[in-house]
Amino acid sequence: IDVLVNNAGAIYLDRRLSVDGIEKTFALNHLGYFLLTGLLLDLLKQAAPSRIVSVSSSAHYSGRLNLDDLEMENGYTGWQAYANSKLANVMFTYELARRLEGTGVTATVLHPGWVATDFAHNNFRGLLFPFRPFYWLYQKLTALTPEQGADTIVYLASSPDVEGVTGKFFVNRREKRSLAVSYEGDMAKKLWEISEKLVGL
Repeated sequence: IDVLVNNAGAIYLDRRLSVDGIEKTFALNHLGYFLLTGLLLDLLKQAAPSRIVSVSSSAHYSGRLNLDDLEMENGYTGWQAYANSKLANVMFTYELARRLEGTGVTATVLHPGWVATDFAHNNFRGLLFPFRPFYWLYQKLTALTPEQGADTIVYLASSPDVEGVTGKFFVNRREKRSLAVSYEGDMAKKLWEISEKLVGL
């Protein structure tokens, strides 16, 4: 495996649990990346030089991770859960890059932009269902196309310009500083250890 792109995500306005009993936003947006990467890591190392690219979001700037309540059992809001999971993506990438030093495997993370996809449409049910067409139209008029949203992903996955670049956050193909707390190594290590326990790695 030469390249792994972690690009799956959702936002749930109300708190829901996965079949494993884990809050869904955290389970999908962070633990999904963590588990898949862990399962494929040996193959990526064998194929080195190889790359791991994880899709986060500028929403991570609103993240406030509480390591004692990562699943937001107290005070859940859909947006905060999403922002926290996107911050977890950034911290996971930085810790992964540290752990992969010297292996020839790089790890980068990015914000793809506001993209016109079916993202968040799962929340338009019940009383919100009549508003779905308006949200869809708003996306079409204001958001990037999927092709435009994929540009930085493809760039990080394949461009020789970023060969060997690791542990960095990108927006529009350019390196950008992420939220200050994302650089706290001790916190990232603790998040890693908790994630290991939750997914059984």
